[in-house]
Amino acid sequence: MALKKSLEGQMQESLSGKKAKEVFSQTGKEKKVLTTFSIEPSFKAELEELFADLGLSWSAGVRFALKDFSKRYSND
Repeated sequence: MALKKSLEGQMQESLSGKKAKEVFSQTGKEKKVLTTFSIEPSFKAELEELFADLGLSWSAGVRFALKDFSKRYSND
């Protein structure tokens, strides 16, 4: 989380820091886990195009794909 020092000497949070705090401190829901993975830039571009066609952002598309995969291939 990025912090910026104000002129009075107090610590002031950046906008991204405030947003991160908001996302990761939601009550009543499970806490989110930050996950990273690596893919080829050309494959990512293909996925971004596919997600855009579905009206989804990159992160929403990845979440959708993971949930769909989980539903299709669960052992239920």
